Amino acid sequence: MTEIQQNLQKVLQSLPNEGVRLVAVSKFNPMTAIEEAYAVGQRLFGESHAQELVPKAQALPKDIQWHFIGHLQTNKVKQVVPYVSCIESVDSDRLLAEIDKQAAKIGRVVDCLLQFHVAREETKFGFGFDECCAMLQSERFASLRNVRITGIMGMASITGDETQLRSEFGRLKAYFDALKTRFFASEPAFCELSMGMTHDYPIAVGEGATLVRVGSGIFGERMYQH
Repeated sequence: MTEIQQNLQKVLQSLPNEGVRLVAVSKFNPMTAIEEAYAVGQRLFGESHAQELVPKAQALPKDIQWHFIGHLQTNKVKQVVPYVSCIESVDSDRLLAEIDKQAAKIGRVVDCLLQFHVAREETKFGFGFDECCAMLQSERFASLRNVRITGIMGMASITGDETQLRSEFGRLKAYFDALKTRFFASEPAFCELSMGMTHDYPIAVGEGATLVRVGSGIFGERMYQH
């Protein structure tokens, strides 16, 4: 087994047997690294740049599910929509409308997660809770036909303070529960809570995550120096 494969197995063994899926964050990594993870069964990968995702999706096996996890500019939506199984980082109604428009052009319905801002860092993107509720009640949202909201995503602060992390992940879970009750009670597809990365995913799992995004914990720190 290669180092990547060993790391992947360790992460998978640390997750519950069911209810939590691993997004292997392959950004900045070559296709050969993805192929190593694929060879031992990993099929769900995360990318955060259109210019990286598209050639990888075109060249690698077609049963790979690609999640777009980075900040997505509206002018890049057209590039990624043919290849993604989910866009996890929907942080504005404008972006959601553009995804719907581009998906309609190719006859797809694209799964999307609504990204919330709960971290203390101002640099992170995402909705506020009231802002998101207003969008979900809008006529514009009601008119969308080619996107399906399947849950929410968020990033905690970069901190070693476990209490703070638990609080921020707990807030995301509360947002998920509130949206499920208020807007998506009759939609079983609304079931995903994507939170937790390499250094904090065990805490996120404890707070209810259904998707964790692990990159350097699988592929190594050196690839993330970009």
